[in-house]
Amino acid sequence: MKEELLLQVLQSILLTISALLGGWLMFMLAYQMVLTVLGFLPRTKNYADHAPQSRFLVLVPAHNEEKVIGDIIENLQRMDYPRELYDFYIIADNCTDRTAERARALGAQVIETHKDTPDSPTGKPIALKKALEQLGDYDRRYDLMMIFDADNLIDVNMFREVNSQYLDKQKPDFIQCYLGSKNKSGVIAWFYYTSYTITNRFFQEAKCRLGLNCSIGGTGFAMSTAYLAQRGGWTTMSLTEDFEIQVEATLDGRRILWNHNTRVYDEKPTRGKASLRQKIRWAQGHWFVALRNTGKVFKGLFTGKIGLGEALSLITYMYSLSTYLIALIQLAISLILLLPGFEYEPGEVTASSYLGGLGIFVYSYFMLFYVADYLDNGIPFRLRTVPLMIWSVLVNTVIAALSQLIGLAKHRQQQHWVKTEHSIDRRSKLRNPTLEEEQAAEAKHNTDHLAEGM
Repeated sequence: MKEELLLQVLQSILLTISALLGGWLMFMLAYQMVLTVLGFLPRTKNYADHAPQSRFLVLVPAHNEEKVIGDIIENLQRMDYPRELYDFYIIADNCTDRTAERARALGAQVIETHKDTPDSPTGKPIALKKALEQLGDYDRRYDLMMIFDADNLIDVNMFREVNSQYLDKQKPDFIQCYLGSKNKSGVIAWFYYTSYTITNRFFQEAKCRLGLNCSIGGTGFAMSTAYLAQRGGWTTMSLTEDFEIQVEATLDGRRILWNHNTRVYDEKPTRGKASLRQKIRWAQGHWFVALRNTGKVFKGLFTGKIGLGEALSLITYMYSLSTYLIALIQLAISLILLLPGFEYEPGEVTASSYLGGLGIFVYSYFMLFYVADYLDNGIPFRLRTVPLMIWSVLVNTVIAALSQLIGLAKHRQQQHWVKTEHSIDRRSKLRNPTLEEEQAAEAKHNTDHLAEGM
């Protein structure tokens, strides 16, 4: 009798856990579905153009990047903005190649950073902290700081657009620009491209429409130097310094705006191993920041420091990674309850349930991507891309699930940065094309890379 009673109690506990986790998933899904509706609305530029006035400090952390550093330097030297209003520095961080020498030869200012001891922590946050310390009174000399990765390319109008938005919107603390992709070839890079295309329009732009803070993406964002100095410089130390500063700034009541009118282009991994390593690093940092700040979000809500909308936005983003873990937990619970001794009968899964789940998947991935790709990139729907879409989802779901499990297990380890190796090794030329030229080039580029990937 005692054994039966214990099994009944255990069954009740497991079913309650499964129901609570399922309820959380349904809440997140409902929140995201409502949010994406705003992405279908016509876009208009929500700030007036202003003459160049803001002074920019641009930092490019680079660890052994001599193969790609030339592109970003040439790009920054050709920006459509008065040259006296911006300075850029290549941060040659613990380099063992010729990154610093190559950057100087191309006319760039270089800040070299090194480990204090052989066992000192490394990575982008450390490099930024040391560079700002060397620059000294940056808050007096510049209005905004922008950070780019060494492999990035930038629209030449970026400083002009950020300057206009900054002045027109009463000088917000952060402005994040549209996150584009340099490459789309293959199932790995394609999934990054589709995910960012969806996020840019249906989450970042949608949140901005609601007056909520958007997410900081690690590159292509502007930050007020006054706020940076007030914080004591670059103080974030997690493996996801972008997410960490986003959470801290939001809890501090700061504004993070979105700019859909200018883009930074990032190189995406093309191999499964490289993608897994990158996503493990992201997961490590994300879980660390989320678990460390959850209580602070609720405290900020209850004390009136942040509103309900901002708190919901932050919490759902913090735990967006939990989807894979919840699915695995629910699967484990179902298998346990099928063991002898439990009086559990799985509910019947009807055809309507399958159709409902399929409909949500088609909407949240396929439909949103093709709509965003057409509205933002001028790329129409092509039936031949559907097999690539399906295959990329299957492959990247496995990578994502593994990375979340490993990242959660290692979330306390925030000391050493693992670099994502580049697969693109060529010089690229940027100019300021017309809309028709841009759309035609993008369409050809997408078609060529899809053919390579398939």
